[in-house]
Amino acid sequence: MKNKILDTVNNYYTEKIKEHGVTPRGVDWNSTESQELRFSQLSRVFEASLEDISILDYGCGYGAYYGYLQKTSRPFHYTGFDISQEMVNQGMAHNGTADNLSWCTEINDNQQFDYTIASGIFNVRLQHNDEEWKKYINDVILNISKISRKGFSFNMLTSYSDKEYMRDYLYYANPGAIFDFCKTNCSKYVALLHDYPLYEFTILVKK
Repeated sequence: MKNKILDTVNNYYTEKIKEHGVTPRGVDWNSTESQELRFSQLSRVFEASLEDISILDYGCGYGAYYGYLQKTSRPFHYTGFDISQEMVNQGMAHNGTADNLSWCTEINDNQQFDYTIASGIFNVRLQHNDEEWKKYINDVILNISKISRKGFSFNMLTSYSDKEYMRDYLYYANPGAIFDFCKTNCSKYVALLHDYPLYEFTILVKK
């Protein structure tokens, strides 16, 4: 089932980047402003750290998060991971080359990163039912936890969204249930952020 889900997600986002190019719409977001607001929330998982850190962008798209990090003064090494080869190709073309930048379409279970960031990877469930998608989410969270030494963060659409704006092909999660899963299975140190003006929430997990 996981391979089936990955195939449908891959096809969906590959078509998006081909249609819209290197823009927020190319990774299924509405605007640069909302994209960067998400990045600021996700980055709170390591904001207290001043050391050089390795960051895995899990579901990186064309690497917009790398551009966001470049605007900061902190030292980092960025790895962009996406199952869509087209996304990675666009990311490499858009961001050029740098000593602190690398890309991949597969992650080995033995690889380790200081922090993993995942923006929007759980939103588009397409034809998959709730139970299939919940299992997929849990499996991915556990995998991310395994490869993250110091912590990780991710966002999800919230079940508290206004009903008239909700779409059948998207997945809206119960924030409390996701918090509980991370607290029970990943770390004692978990934060739930649901106080910013988007129809979503962010989970921060520190090891």
